[in-house]
Amino acid sequence: MMELYGQLALILLVYASAWFGLSLWLKRNDVADVAWGLGYVLVVAFCLWHYPRHETALLVAGLVVAWALRLSIYIGLRNRGKTEDFRYKQWREEWGRTFYWRSWLQVYLLQAFLLLLISTPVSIAALAAPKGLNFVSAVGTALWLLGFYWQAVADFQLAQFRKKRKHKDEVLQTGLWKYSRHPNYFGEVLMWWGIFIIVLPLPFGWLALISPVLITWLLIRVSGIPMLEARYKGNKAYQTYRSKTPALFPKLC
Repeated sequence: MMELYGQLALILLVYASAWFGLSLWLKRNDVADVAWGLGYVLVVAFCLWHYPRHETALLVAGLVVAWALRLSIYIGLRNRGKTEDFRYKQWREEWGRTFYWRSWLQVYLLQAFLLLLISTPVSIAALAAPKGLNFVSAVGTALWLLGFYWQAVADFQLAQFRKKRKHKDEVLQTGLWKYSRHPNYFGEVLMWWGIFIIVLPLPFGWLALISPVLITWLLIRVSGIPMLEARYKGNKAYQTYRSKTPALFPKLC
């Protein structure tokens, strides 16, 4: 396991640094959001190339790649033709003369480190002895499919809302967004818990717990909900929406 982690760490260091170079050329750090998903594709490709491709490894690889490609394509299309994302703009202003090295360390290298940890299920599946699929695999896959549906539909509803809204302070409160304020994040959490369930029966499968726990923590406490909702601090409509709608886990009744 440590040998594989070392190899992936080196690959991701080069990968993150390359995206940092691209960000300097484009003068926008939000390319990191596109790099996030594609980094998982790179990890999967390396593991499938160097280790046995048994059924469980292929299932985990397929689910991770499907999530990663959809996310990166969605973000890339969303950002096309627009200015840099407000979060990265704010850091650009706050960091001032330290912007370049802090971007490399706090955006790209930190992202690579988190990616390495969250992709642990891929590593565990790749290193495991050949193992067929079973009932646990079906449960995990079903949970992943529910999460994928939830995130994809939520993102589609948000994209359509942004096209049609008449004022920037309008708040989406229909579709999946009436059940929680961040249904796309809820879908992502479900997917990673599903992947964890799939690898749990494998040797050292319990180590994959770091993946859904870290994803859930990041979305709830760090780079997800807190950063996005800070933008709506003075929006009265959003504060009303917030008072009656849970942040992540949907309230269906």
